Amino acid sequence: MTTTDFILRLIVALFAGLIIGFERQWHHKSSGLKTNMLVSTGAAIFVLLSILLTEKTGDVTRIVGQVVTGIGFLGAGVIFREGVNVHGLGSAATIWCSAAIGSLAASGYYLETLICTFLVIIINTIIEPIDKWLVNRK
Repeated sequence: MTTTDFILRLIVALFAGLIIGFERQWHHKSSGLKTNMLVSTGAAIFVLLSILLTEKTGDVTRIVGQVVTGIGFLGAGVIFREGVNVHGLGSAATIWCSAAIGSLAASGYYLETLICTFLVIIINTIIEPIDKWLVNRK
């Protein structure tokens, strides 16, 4: 992988995180712009490291698998319980998706990165009000 390719993949991951984070910040959610940008970029850095290390020998999926595990701990920190209510599940899921999207970008799947980024935005903006309506209906 060339340095230009490395930088391009990293920037695509960063912008995907920026788009997702902007939506979360706009809706005043607990994980906003900076969090989603860092998660997406961090996941991309680990995947890029894995790709670079395995150009010689090894299995690229080993580090990617650890990204999935590690992001679970970060997402768990966003979830909190208040009485019988649990808050932050949507933010945790969005962080998880940001990591996956960063991993896609780092792997060079640019169109897939774009598609997945916009699917997350659609879920968080269009589906969330429907979900709230279903929960609150009587």
